[in-house]
Parts: sequence; C-alpha cells; structure tokens
Amino acid sequence: MLPDKLRILQEMPIFGGVSEATLNSILDKAKSVEVIKGGYFFREGDLDNSIYIIEQGEVAVYRYWNGNCYKLRELREGDCFGEMALMDCKPRSAEVVALVDSSAIQVTAAQLAELYNTDSDQYTLIYMNLGREVCRRLREADSRLFVQEVESGELT
Repeated sequence: MLPDKLRILQEMPIFGGVSEATLNSILDKAKSVEVIKGGYFFREGDLDNSIYIIEQGEVAVYRYWNGNCYKLRELREGDCFGEMALMDCKPRSAEVVALVDSSAIQVTAAQLAELYNTDSDQYTLIYMNLGREVCRRLREADSRLFVQEVESGELT
C-alpha cells in the first residue's frame, strides 16, 4: 500500500520537488482516514489543521450561506483539501462529504512541524507549494467572480 501512497504524493503539485525520503517520512506518520458514503471528513467550523490527500473515492466540498448549502467542487484521487486551515490555523471554511466510500491520507500541521526540525528546506518547499496551490485556487475563484460581476453588470 505504501508505494501507491507514495505515487499519489509524488504526482501532486504540493509535493513537487520534495524528496522521496521526506515523502516516506511523512507517510510513516500520516493516518489513513476512511469515510463511508455520505459521511464527513470534517464540517464547516471544525478546528482541525490537517491536510487530506484523497487515496481513493470521491468527495464534495460544501459551504453554507444564509441557511443554504452550496456545492463548491468535487475532488477525487490525488486531489487535496484542507490546505487553508493547515496554513492559517483557522476553523474549517467548508465541509467535505464522501460521495462514495473514500479514504484520504491525513497530514497534520504537527507532522510538518517535525519536518521543520529535521529538514527545514523540505518543510519550506512544501509550504511554498501549498502557497502556490492556494493562490491557484484564489485565482480561479477571482476569475469566476469577475465573470459573474461582468455578466451581471456590476462592473462598469
């Protein structure tokens, strides 16, 4: 099973350039979290500073606003979620539900802090990659918002 997990991490942008030894060290300490269809990895507002990497299955990310629930996106093997709370140590801004029986690799901020103590260069690389991923998602959201405002006539 470890080779499959290693392959998943190696193919992810957030672990780009990270050594195989570091990835194996992360995997040695990481938990595999299994959630049945309809179950939650976490809920909006939860305090949890872990990132999750989907090993198998599919999940949906939901957010509540004015009493309504909105689906933000669907994710599958090799995608990650939870990076915002990992980086900013704030409560979860959305919730993640398993669309089918799913499992994910859970990497905590504490595990990454251990990496900082043993290999600060690898730690820095991971956080730099995480920052790029968050920026990519922000750029995507900004683009959608821009199009929506242009189409609605809000921008002049």
